Amino acid sequence: MSAVQSVLVVGGGAAGCATAILLAEAGVAVDLVEIKPDVATTGSGITLQGNALRVLRDLGVLDGVLAHGYAFDVLGLRTPDGTVIAEIPDARTGGDDLPATVGMPRPQLARLLLDRAVDVGAKVRLATTVTSVSPDGDVAFSDGSAGHYDLVVGADGVRSRVRELAGIPAAVDPVGMGIWRVFTSRPASIERTDLTYGGAAYIAGYCPTGADSIYAYLVEDAQDRTGLSPDEQLATMRDLAAQYGGPWIDIRERMTDAARINYTHFESHVVDAPWHRGRVVVTGDAAHSCPPTLAQGCAQALEDAVVLADELLAAEDRETGDAAERSSTLEKALTAYVDRRLPRARTIVDGSVQLARWLLTHEPPPRAGGTADVPGLLGRTAALLTQRP
Repeated sequence: MSAVQSVLVVGGGAAGCATAILLAEAGVAVDLVEIKPDVATTGSGITLQGNALRVLRDLGVLDGVLAHGYAFDVLGLRTPDGTVIAEIPDARTGGDDLPATVGMPRPQLARLLLDRAVDVGAKVRLATTVTSVSPDGDVAFSDGSAGHYDLVVGADGVRSRVRELAGIPAAVDPVGMGIWRVFTSRPASIERTDLTYGGAAYIAGYCPTGADSIYAYLVEDAQDRTGLSPDEQLATMRDLAAQYGGPWIDIRERMTDAARINYTHFESHVVDAPWHRGRVVVTGDAAHSCPPTLAQGCAQALEDAVVLADELLAAEDRETGDAAERSSTLEKALTAYVDRRLPRARTIVDGSVQLARWLLTHEPPPRAGGTADVPGLLGRTAALLTQRP
Protein backbone atom coordinates (compact mmCIF):
# COMPACT_ATOMS: atom_id res chain seq x y z
CA MET A 1 0.00 0.00 0.00
CA SER A 2 1.01 3.62 -0.50
CA ALA A 3 1.28 6.19 2.28
CA VAL A 4 -2.32 7.20 1.54
CA GLN A 5 -5.50 5.36 0.59
CA SER A 6 -7.82 8.36 0.20
CA VAL A 7 -6.86 11.76 -1.18
CA LEU A 8 -8.77 14.98 -1.77
CA VAL A 9 -7.36 17.22 -4.50
CA VAL A 10 -8.61 20.82 -4.39
CA GLY A 11 -8.22 22.45 -7.79
CA GLY A 12 -8.73 21.12 -11.30
CA GLY A 13 -5.77 22.78 -13.02
CA ALA A 14 -2.62 21.09 -14.26
CA ALA A 15 -1.17 20.25 -10.83
CA GLY A 16 -4.46 19.01 -9.43
CA CYS A 17 -5.47 16.87 -12.39
CA ALA A 18 -1.99 15.40 -12.79
CA THR A 19 -1.86 14.46 -9.10
CA ALA A 20 -5.33 12.90 -9.35
CA ILE A 21 -4.39 10.91 -12.45
CA LEU A 22 -1.17 9.47 -11.05
CA LEU A 23 -2.69 8.49 -7.69
CA ALA A 24 -5.96 7.12 -9.10
CA GLU A 25 -4.04 5.01 -11.62
CA ALA A 26 -2.17 3.47 -8.69
CA GLY A 27 -5.40 2.52 -6.93
CA VAL A 28 -5.72 5.42 -4.49
CA ALA A 29 -9.28 6.68 -3.94
CA VAL A 30 -9.20 10.25 -5.23
CA ASP A 31 -11.82 12.99 -4.97
CA LEU A 32 -11.19 16.20 -6.92
CA VAL A 33 -13.14 19.40 -6.39
CA GLU A 34 -12.95 22.47 -8.61
CA ILE A 35 -14.57 25.80 -7.82
CA LYS A 36 -15.34 26.59 -11.46
CA PRO A 37 -18.39 25.00 -13.09
CA ASP A 38 -16.30 24.25 -16.19
CA VAL A 39 -12.50 24.12 -16.38
CA ALA A 40 -12.45 24.69 -20.14
CA THR A 41 -14.02 28.14 -20.38
CA THR A 42 -11.14 30.49 -19.53
CA GLY A 43 -7.63 31.15 -20.75
CA SER A 44 -5.98 31.88 -24.05
CA GLY A 45 -2.99 29.80 -25.11
CA ILE A 46 -0.22 27.97 -23.34
CA THR A 47 3.38 27.14 -24.24
CA LEU A 48 4.47 23.62 -23.27
CA GLN A 49 8.17 22.88 -23.38
CA GLY A 50 9.70 19.43 -23.55
CA ASN A 51 9.80 18.76 -19.82
CA ALA A 52 6.05 19.42 -19.66
CA LEU A 53 5.44 17.15 -22.66
CA ARG A 54 7.40 14.39 -20.93
CA VAL A 55 4.97 14.48 -18.00
CA LEU A 56 1.92 14.76 -20.26
CA ARG A 57 3.07 11.58 -22.02
CA ASP A 58 3.28 9.81 -18.65
CA LEU A 59 -0.24 11.04 -17.87
CA GLY A 60 -1.61 9.50 -21.06
CA VAL A 61 -2.69 12.73 -22.76
CA LEU A 62 0.22 13.46 -25.10
CA ASP A 63 -1.62 12.22 -28.22
CA GLY A 64 -4.43 14.64 -27.50
CA VAL A 65 -1.98 17.47 -26.87
CA LEU A 66 -0.24 16.86 -30.20
CA ALA A 67 -3.57 16.52 -32.03
CA HIS A 68 -4.95 19.80 -30.68
CA GLY A 69 -1.70 21.76 -30.45
CA TYR A 70 1.07 23.00 -32.71
CA ALA A 71 4.61 21.61 -32.38
CA PHE A 72 7.80 23.46 -33.35
CA ASP A 73 11.52 23.22 -32.64
CA VAL A 74 12.94 26.67 -33.46
CA LEU A 75 12.68 30.02 -31.66
CA GLY A 76 12.93 33.24 -33.64
CA LEU A 77 14.13 36.67 -32.56
CA ARG A 78 12.96 39.82 -34.38
CA THR A 79 13.50 43.55 -34.24
CA PRO A 80 10.45 45.75 -33.62
CA ASP A 81 10.02 46.34 -37.38
CA GLY A 82 9.73 42.57 -37.89
CA THR A 83 13.20 41.79 -39.22
CA VAL A 84 14.39 38.29 -38.24
CA ILE A 85 17.77 38.57 -36.50
CA ALA A 86 18.18 34.99 -35.22
CA GLU A 87 16.68 31.53 -35.56
CA ILE A 88 17.68 29.38 -32.60
CA PRO A 89 17.10 25.61 -32.31
CA ASP A 90 15.05 25.18 -29.16
CA ALA A 91 16.28 22.79 -26.47
CA ARG A 92 14.46 19.44 -26.44
CA THR A 93 14.25 19.27 -22.66
CA GLY A 94 11.87 16.31 -22.76
CA GLY A 95 14.16 14.16 -24.89
CA ASP A 96 14.91 13.77 -28.59
CA ASP A 97 11.68 11.83 -29.17
CA LEU A 98 9.51 14.81 -28.19
CA PRO A 99 9.08 18.22 -29.82
CA ALA A 100 10.95 21.09 -28.24
CA THR A 101 7.73 23.06 -27.77
CA VAL A 102 4.00 22.70 -28.32
CA GLY A 103 1.55 25.58 -28.19
CA MET A 104 -2.12 24.82 -27.61
CA PRO A 105 -5.32 26.42 -26.33
CA ARG A 106 -5.26 26.40 -22.55
CA PRO A 107 -8.94 25.35 -22.21
CA GLN A 108 -8.28 22.31 -24.40
CA LEU A 109 -5.41 21.19 -22.18
CA ALA A 110 -7.63 21.63 -19.13
CA ARG A 111 -10.32 19.46 -20.69
CA LEU A 112 -7.87 16.71 -21.67
CA LEU A 113 -6.45 16.50 -18.16
CA LEU A 114 -9.79 16.53 -16.36
CA ASP A 115 -11.29 13.91 -18.69
CA ARG A 116 -8.24 11.71 -18.13
CA ALA A 117 -8.62 12.03 -14.36
CA VAL A 118 -12.23 10.85 -14.64
CA ASP A 119 -11.26 8.01 -16.98
CA VAL A 120 -8.76 6.56 -14.48
CA GLY A 121 -11.23 6.69 -11.60
CA ALA A 122 -11.00 10.05 -9.87
CA LYS A 123 -14.37 11.34 -8.65
CA VAL A 124 -14.78 14.95 -9.81
CA ARG A 125 -17.15 17.58 -8.44
CA LEU A 126 -17.29 20.93 -10.23
CA ALA A 127 -18.61 24.21 -8.80
CA THR A 128 -17.41 22.95 -5.41
CA THR A 129 -14.63 23.96 -3.05
CA VAL A 130 -13.61 23.59 0.59
CA THR A 131 -14.76 25.82 3.42
CA SER A 132 -12.62 24.27 6.15
CA VAL A 133 -9.66 21.91 6.32
CA SER A 134 -8.06 20.47 9.45
CA PRO A 135 -4.50 19.16 9.82
CA ASP A 136 -6.03 15.73 10.49
CA GLY A 137 -7.66 15.60 7.06
CA ASP A 138 -11.21 16.57 8.01
CA VAL A 139 -12.85 18.70 5.32
CA ALA A 140 -16.08 20.66 4.91
CA PHE A 141 -17.29 21.52 1.41
CA SER A 142 -19.23 24.44 -0.03
CA ASP A 143 -22.14 22.16 -0.93
CA GLY A 144 -22.68 21.29 2.75
CA SER A 145 -21.03 17.87 2.66
CA ALA A 146 -17.98 16.77 4.66
CA GLY A 147 -15.31 14.11 4.50
CA HIS A 148 -12.12 12.72 5.96
CA TYR A 149 -9.00 11.99 3.90
CA ASP A 150 -5.55 10.59 4.45
CA LEU A 151 -4.24 13.63 2.54
CA VAL A 152 -5.62 16.93 1.27
CA VAL A 153 -3.73 18.38 -1.71
CA GLY A 154 -4.10 22.13 -2.21
CA ALA A 155 -3.68 22.64 -5.96
CA ASP A 156 -5.90 25.70 -5.98
CA GLY A 157 -3.63 28.34 -7.41
CA VAL A 158 -1.66 31.40 -6.37
CA ARG A 159 -4.43 32.62 -4.04
CA SER A 160 -4.79 29.14 -2.53
CA ARG A 161 -7.62 28.82 -0.01
CA VAL A 162 -6.21 25.50 1.19
CA ARG A 163 -2.84 27.12 1.88
CA GLU A 164 -4.58 29.81 3.92
CA LEU A 165 -6.72 27.33 5.86
CA ALA A 166 -3.68 25.19 6.63
CA GLY A 167 -1.73 28.19 7.94
CA ILE A 168 1.08 27.88 5.41
CA PRO A 169 2.57 31.37 4.94
CA ALA A 170 3.24 32.79 1.48
CA ALA A 171 4.08 36.24 0.19
CA VAL A 172 3.06 36.77 -3.44
CA ASP A 173 5.12 39.65 -4.81
CA PRO A 174 4.48 41.84 -7.86
CA VAL A 175 7.24 41.76 -10.47
CA GLY A 176 6.40 45.14 -11.98
CA MET A 177 5.15 44.02 -15.39
CA GLY A 178 1.73 43.58 -16.94
CA ILE A 179 0.89 41.39 -19.91
CA TRP A 180 -1.71 41.80 -22.62
CA ARG A 181 -2.83 38.53 -24.23
CA VAL A 182 -5.03 37.86 -27.24
CA PHE A 183 -6.25 34.57 -28.67
CA THR A 184 -7.05 34.73 -32.37
CA SER A 185 -6.72 33.00 -35.74
CA ARG A 186 -3.25 32.11 -37.03
CA PRO A 187 -1.68 33.94 -39.95
CA ALA A 188 -0.02 31.43 -42.28
CA SER A 189 3.34 33.15 -41.72
CA ILE A 190 3.45 32.10 -38.04
CA GLU A 191 4.90 28.61 -37.59
CA ARG A 192 6.81 29.06 -34.31
CA THR A 193 7.30 31.47 -31.44
CA ASP A 194 9.09 34.70 -32.33
CA LEU A 195 10.12 37.18 -29.64
CA THR A 196 10.95 40.86 -29.86
CA TYR A 197 12.70 42.43 -26.88
CA GLY A 198 12.25 46.18 -26.79
CA GLY A 199 10.29 48.72 -28.77
CA ALA A 200 6.98 49.93 -27.39
CA ALA A 201 6.81 46.94 -25.01
CA TYR A 202 9.40 44.98 -23.08
CA ILE A 203 8.43 41.79 -24.92
CA ALA A 204 6.27 41.21 -27.99
CA GLY A 205 5.69 37.56 -28.78
CA TYR A 206 3.31 34.97 -30.15
CA CYS A 207 2.89 31.22 -30.17
CA PRO A 208 0.95 29.06 -32.64
CA THR A 209 -1.60 26.97 -30.75
CA GLY A 210 -3.20 24.94 -33.55
CA ALA A 211 -3.83 24.74 -37.26
CA ASP A 212 -5.82 28.00 -37.13
CA SER A 213 -5.08 29.66 -33.81
CA ILE A 214 -2.39 31.59 -31.95
CA TYR A 215 -2.03 33.54 -28.78
CA ALA A 216 -0.01 36.74 -28.85
CA TYR A 217 1.22 38.86 -25.98
CA LEU A 218 2.72 42.24 -25.18
CA VAL A 219 4.48 42.96 -21.89
CA GLU A 220 4.48 46.48 -20.44
CA ASP A 221 5.02 48.19 -17.09
CA ALA A 222 2.36 47.01 -14.65
CA GLN A 223 -0.58 49.41 -14.71
CA ASP A 224 -4.06 49.52 -13.27
CA ARG A 225 -6.16 48.54 -16.27
CA THR A 226 -9.25 47.55 -14.29
CA GLY A 227 -11.14 50.69 -15.30
CA LEU A 228 -11.01 49.90 -19.01
CA SER A 229 -14.08 48.48 -20.71
CA PRO A 230 -13.58 45.41 -22.95
CA ASP A 231 -13.62 47.62 -26.04
CA GLU A 232 -11.09 49.97 -24.46
CA GLN A 233 -8.85 47.01 -23.61
CA LEU A 234 -9.01 45.89 -27.24
CA ALA A 235 -8.16 49.37 -28.47
CA THR A 236 -5.25 49.68 -26.04
CA MET A 237 -3.71 46.39 -27.11
CA ARG A 238 -4.25 47.23 -30.79
CA ASP A 239 -2.45 50.55 -30.29
CA LEU A 240 0.50 48.77 -28.67
CA ALA A 241 0.58 46.09 -31.36
CA ALA A 242 0.65 48.76 -34.07
CA GLN A 243 4.20 49.60 -33.00
CA TYR A 244 5.46 46.24 -34.31
CA GLY A 245 5.95 45.00 -37.86
CA GLY A 246 6.25 41.61 -39.55
CA PRO A 247 3.57 39.10 -38.48
CA TRP A 248 2.22 41.61 -35.96
CA ILE A 249 0.57 43.44 -38.86
CA ASP A 250 -1.57 40.39 -39.57
CA ILE A 251 -2.13 39.70 -35.87
CA ARG A 252 -3.42 43.22 -35.29
CA GLU A 253 -5.88 42.93 -38.18
CA ARG A 254 -7.31 39.80 -36.55
CA MET A 255 -7.64 41.43 -33.13
CA THR A 256 -11.32 42.30 -33.39
CA ASP A 257 -13.03 40.43 -30.52
CA ALA A 258 -12.79 42.22 -27.17
CA ALA A 259 -13.75 38.99 -25.39
CA ARG A 260 -10.45 37.45 -26.52
CA ILE A 261 -8.30 40.09 -24.73
CA ASN A 262 -7.08 39.81 -21.15
CA TYR A 263 -4.60 41.67 -18.97
CA THR A 264 -2.81 40.42 -15.86
CA HIS A 265 0.20 41.38 -13.75
CA PHE A 266 3.34 39.29 -13.35
CA GLU A 267 3.74 37.87 -9.83
CA SER A 268 6.03 35.42 -8.11
CA HIS A 269 6.37 33.49 -4.88
CA VAL A 270 7.98 30.40 -3.39
CA VAL A 271 6.68 28.82 -0.20
CA ASP A 272 9.51 27.94 2.18
CA ALA A 273 9.73 24.36 3.46
CA PRO A 274 7.74 22.59 4.66
CA TRP A 275 4.90 22.63 2.12
CA HIS A 276 2.59 20.69 4.41
CA ARG A 277 0.85 20.93 7.76
CA GLY A 278 -0.21 17.53 9.06
CA ARG A 279 -2.25 15.87 6.32
CA VAL A 280 -2.50 18.99 4.17
CA VAL A 281 0.02 19.79 1.43
CA VAL A 282 0.25 22.41 -1.32
CA THR A 283 1.44 21.96 -4.87
CA GLY A 284 1.66 23.79 -8.19
CA ASP A 285 0.91 27.51 -8.11
CA ALA A 286 -0.15 27.20 -4.48
CA ALA A 287 3.48 26.37 -3.66
CA HIS A 288 5.32 28.52 -6.21
CA SER A 289 4.56 30.82 -9.12
CA CYS A 290 6.65 32.75 -11.61
CA PRO A 291 6.25 35.22 -14.45
CA PRO A 292 6.01 33.49 -17.85
CA THR A 293 9.42 34.68 -19.05
CA LEU A 294 10.71 31.08 -19.06
CA ALA A 295 7.31 29.54 -20.02
CA GLN A 296 7.60 27.09 -17.11
CA GLY A 297 4.53 27.70 -14.94
CA CYS A 298 2.52 24.70 -16.12
CA ALA A 299 5.59 22.51 -16.51
CA GLN A 300 6.65 23.07 -12.90
CA ALA A 301 3.13 22.33 -11.68
CA LEU A 302 3.17 19.04 -13.61
CA GLU A 303 6.58 18.16 -12.19
CA ASP A 304 5.24 18.77 -8.68
CA ALA A 305 2.52 16.21 -9.30
CA VAL A 306 5.01 13.62 -10.51
CA VAL A 307 7.26 13.97 -7.47
CA LEU A 308 4.40 14.12 -4.95
CA ALA A 309 2.80 10.98 -6.37
CA ASP A 310 6.17 9.27 -6.59
CA GLU A 311 6.97 9.86 -2.93
CA LEU A 312 3.50 8.89 -1.74
CA LEU A 313 3.46 5.67 -3.73
CA ALA A 314 7.08 4.74 -2.97
CA ALA A 315 6.25 4.96 0.72
CA GLU A 316 4.58 1.54 0.53
CA ASP A 317 8.01 -0.03 0.95
CA ARG A 318 8.34 1.62 4.36
CA GLU A 319 4.80 1.31 5.69
CA THR A 320 3.59 -1.00 8.45
CA GLY A 321 0.12 -1.67 9.79
CA ASP A 322 0.56 0.54 12.85
CA ALA A 323 -1.30 3.88 12.73
CA ALA A 324 1.61 5.81 14.23
CA GLU A 325 3.97 4.27 11.70
CA ARG A 326 1.61 5.18 8.84
CA SER A 327 1.54 8.78 10.02
CA SER A 328 5.32 8.84 10.20
CA THR A 329 5.51 7.36 6.72
CA LEU A 330 3.31 10.14 5.33
CA GLU A 331 5.42 12.79 7.05
CA LYS A 332 8.56 11.33 5.52
CA ALA A 333 6.97 11.20 2.07
CA LEU A 334 5.83 14.82 2.22
CA THR A 335 9.23 15.94 3.48
CA ALA A 336 10.95 14.06 0.66
CA TYR A 337 8.56 15.69 -1.83
CA VAL A 338 9.56 19.23 -0.87
CA ASP A 339 13.22 18.28 -0.55
CA ARG A 340 13.17 17.18 -4.19
CA ARG A 341 11.00 19.96 -5.55
CA LEU A 342 11.96 23.13 -3.69
CA PRO A 343 15.48 23.68 -5.10
CA ARG A 344 14.37 23.13 -8.71
CA ALA A 345 11.22 25.23 -8.37
CA ARG A 346 13.13 28.05 -6.69
CA THR A 347 15.74 28.04 -9.45
CA ILE A 348 13.03 28.39 -12.11
CA VAL A 349 11.20 31.14 -10.22
CA ASP A 350 14.43 33.04 -9.61
CA GLY A 351 15.46 32.73 -13.26
CA SER A 352 12.05 33.88 -14.49
CA VAL A 353 12.12 36.91 -12.20
CA GLN A 354 15.73 37.70 -13.14
CA LEU A 355 14.83 37.89 -16.83
CA ALA A 356 12.01 40.29 -16.00
CA ARG A 357 14.25 42.47 -13.83
CA TRP A 358 16.90 42.73 -16.51
CA LEU A 359 14.25 44.03 -18.87
CA LEU A 360 12.76 46.42 -16.32
CA THR A 361 16.14 47.98 -15.55
CA HIS A 362 17.37 47.86 -19.16
CA GLU A 363 20.43 45.99 -17.93
CA PRO A 364 22.97 45.57 -20.76
CA PRO A 365 24.61 42.22 -21.60
CA PRO A 366 28.11 41.33 -20.33
CA ARG A 367 29.75 42.44 -23.59
CA ALA A 368 28.44 45.95 -22.88
CA GLY A 369 29.53 45.93 -19.25
CA GLY A 370 26.28 44.64 -17.78
CA THR A 371 25.07 41.43 -16.15
CA ALA A 372 22.15 40.45 -18.40
CA ASP A 373 23.56 37.13 -19.59
CA VAL A 374 20.31 35.90 -21.11
CA PRO A 375 21.87 33.10 -23.24
CA GLY A 376 23.75 31.83 -20.20
CA LEU A 377 20.64 31.78 -18.02
CA LEU A 378 18.60 30.03 -20.72
CA GLY A 379 21.34 27.47 -21.26
CA ARG A 380 21.60 26.63 -17.56
CA THR A 381 17.83 26.38 -17.32
CA ALA A 382 17.59 24.04 -20.30
CA ALA A 383 20.32 21.80 -18.85
CA LEU A 384 18.41 21.60 -15.56
CA LEU A 385 15.06 20.86 -17.17
CA THR A 386 16.50 18.08 -19.33
CA GLN A 387 17.04 16.16 -16.09
CA ARG A 388 13.99 14.41 -14.73
CA PRO A 389 12.63 15.98 -11.53
